[in-house]
Amino acid sequence: MNFPILSVITFTPIVAGILILLLPAQRKNEARAVALMAATFALILSFWMYFSYDQAAAGYQFVEKYNWLPALGISLHFGVDGISAPLVLLTGVVMFTGVLISWGDDNPHVMAGIQDRPREFFAFLFILASGVFGVFVSLDLFMLFFFYEIAVFPMYLLIAIWGWIQTREYAAMKLTLYLFVGSVVSLVGVLVMYWTQYQNTGVLSFDMLAMENAGFSQTFQNIWFLPVFLGFAVLGGIWPFHNWSPDGHVAAPTAVSMFHAGVLMKLGAFAALRVGIMLLPEGAKTWSWLIMTFAAIAVVYGAYIAFVQSDFKYMVGFSSVSHMGLVMLGFSTLNREGLLGSGVQMFSHGVMTALFFAVVGMIYDRAHTREIPELGGMAKVMPFASVGFIIGGLVSMGMPLFSGFVAEFPIFMGVWQVRWLVAVIASVSIVITAAYIMRNIRQVFFGSMPEKLEGHITDITVLDKVAITMLCLLMILIGWFPRLMVPLVQTGVDNILRLLGGA
Repeated sequence: MNFPILSVITFTPIVAGILILLLPAQRKNEARAVALMAATFALILSFWMYFSYDQAAAGYQFVEKYNWLPALGISLHFGVDGISAPLVLLTGVVMFTGVLISWGDDNPHVMAGIQDRPREFFAFLFILASGVFGVFVSLDLFMLFFFYEIAVFPMYLLIAIWGWIQTREYAAMKLTLYLFVGSVVSLVGVLVMYWTQYQNTGVLSFDMLAMENAGFSQTFQNIWFLPVFLGFAVLGGIWPFHNWSPDGHVAAPTAVSMFHAGVLMKLGAFAALRVGIMLLPEGAKTWSWLIMTFAAIAVVYGAYIAFVQSDFKYMVGFSSVSHMGLVMLGFSTLNREGLLGSGVQMFSHGVMTALFFAVVGMIYDRAHTREIPELGGMAKVMPFASVGFIIGGLVSMGMPLFSGFVAEFPIFMGVWQVRWLVAVIASVSIVITAAYIMRNIRQVFFGSMPEKLEGHITDITVLDKVAITMLCLLMILIGWFPRLMVPLVQTGVDNILRLLGGA
């Protein structure tokens, strides 16, 4: 197939963002319409790419390569494997549903969607989306880092301008500083890898497929694995560098929270896997015990802190830290089951957390509070949103027949094979997660509605319902039919195991 599908998917949002900025400021609905058309186009292409991937052939597919700076070995080199293909689809899904939920409501009592400067909002959101797509499809280390920075940069503006007024400046700056420091640390490691590969091979190249065979020494890998892995993993919310994440989630507008938790945290985890583990596999073996320790703490700590939250959005934010800890836990096993579970968990958690933040945003827009004790009875007036949150909760708890079980069960199996005690400790999080999910469902959706909310809460819009339906269907389908994703992720895992020497 000669159609450059990955380039088109990657650059569609940025082209759409420029077109939106060219519209007059008062043409708000036209800006929304262009955003929806671009998001729909990217989503269709993402599905096409996902289902066209040849699992029998495996490896990197839909490969495109355009030399950009040959003298420095920099090229626009795109391709997807079994790990990145689901993440490209995830980005398309979150981008599409985020546009729907940002559309707005004509009801003057509902501050839903983006009413203030939607043109600039969608433009920045789409620049971020292009960066995310670019990281997932890049096979050139320079371009991966370039797109990584493009994805991180608009977050500051999106939160500082459109975020929750009480904390947006603080949260945006905190997020930016954490991610900037992480980026600088990983950039130093990337440049050292680049020069070391040149010394070993005599070829200047950022090509990651070439770097896999660059012959980095054991000592080199032991020294540089942690800076590279942890530098990227800051964006993945790994403990103890997770502190920016819940504040960023809470301050961000709904669609940005969906992108932030649903996709951006996967960006950090994916880059840590792609650059840290796959290019420095011997270093990964040396330090896997430390990554496993950090991840296990994140899993239990995140669940416990989510349990004690009274702010609905903070609860989901700390829940994200816990569930992303499971991704890192799977990575740290370096075995088939753990890596397979992590690959599916990145997709499953991305969809689940996008759904959670969407529903929390819908409730806040109508009730004007996120304090759980001040909410109640939402199921009577927002039945569709209530069902969506319950399905997300079942996924979060790892219930069978939902995508969360398909992802989490292999992770715990993988950890058990390496260190059974860590598996036992981390499994405590399952009980805590079930406790806070069930308690919040009872309080927010089935408790009695407070008097001050009676008569003021309206149902969600048709576009909101479309977004919720799509997110729920994905989690249910993967739970019922794991073969829709597991064999594909397995092809990517096989390649990682090959690089690890069959570890």
